[in-house]
Amino acid sequence: MDNLGLSITLGITGITSLASGWWSINNLKKARYLLDTPTSKVRSAAQGYVELYGVLKDGAGLLSAPLSAEKCVWWSFAIDEQIRSGKDNNRWQQVEKGSSGALLCLNDGTGDCLIDPEGAHVIPMTKQVWYGTARHPHKEQLRKNFLQTMLSGVKRYRYTEQRLHANEPLYAIGDFVTRGGGQEAFDLAASQGALIREWKRDYAGLLRRFDRDRNGQLDPQEWQSVRHSAKVEAQRLHRQRSADPAEHYLRKPQESQPFILSSYGEDDIAKRFYRQAILGAFICIASALGAAYIINTQF
Repeated sequence: MDNLGLSITLGITGITSLASGWWSINNLKKARYLLDTPTSKVRSAAQGYVELYGVLKDGAGLLSAPLSAEKCVWWSFAIDEQIRSGKDNNRWQQVEKGSSGALLCLNDGTGDCLIDPEGAHVIPMTKQVWYGTARHPHKEQLRKNFLQTMLSGVKRYRYTEQRLHANEPLYAIGDFVTRGGGQEAFDLAASQGALIREWKRDYAGLLRRFDRDRNGQLDPQEWQSVRHSAKVEAQRLHRQRSADPAEHYLRKPQESQPFILSSYGEDDIAKRFYRQAILGAFICIASALGAAYIINTQF
């Protein structure tokens, strides 16, 4: 093996070993997070990283999945086109994908929690895969006849659609936040400062309210009135928000903790992550041994 070939081979095995090792550790961490985080109830959950288990409700309404038109509360899809690069050499290339961003609603018997699915690793129970000759399945019916299809050139597509449906069980782990109901943390100084900055954007209006001597400027005493009014207003707004019914939300954590939504329970998901961790570790070790063998035989 020449030097160039040796360098390429060692580079590939090294990158494979590092990538699979990272993948193994990442899956192991996910499994530990799932098993080490106790299940909370929506009504009494602490603010921060929590695990919930309940049933999906239709919330703000049902969605229509883009490929199958099935009613659901969440969907994702992918469209792959078959690329022919030889007589018997075909491969699939993704040409389109997407997922819904509507809030989900989980109910565990103690309350509702709205879930923002953005950034979540979603593991649904329903997954459909089928094939066709039009880029979008609903356009299949527009093909007039077989002869027209043959004359226009046949392309083959693979459609993959995943869905979450109302009344299905849902396991969710992520960052839990409650708004309203007197449960929000209140920083008076920060709220007061935010109000003053907002008022200063309309400086003419600020002068009309607090410039008592009408000289076009705010003196120290007038600024003191601004700060006092902002403090009073911040406290009023906080009381108003506290009087509103509490709304609970689950979202992607700001830290590196996993954000997972699944139709399956935590034990099933943890086993899946453990299997992936073992596979990653095996590939990592095999790649490292392969690199060591190549080095040993070449030098």
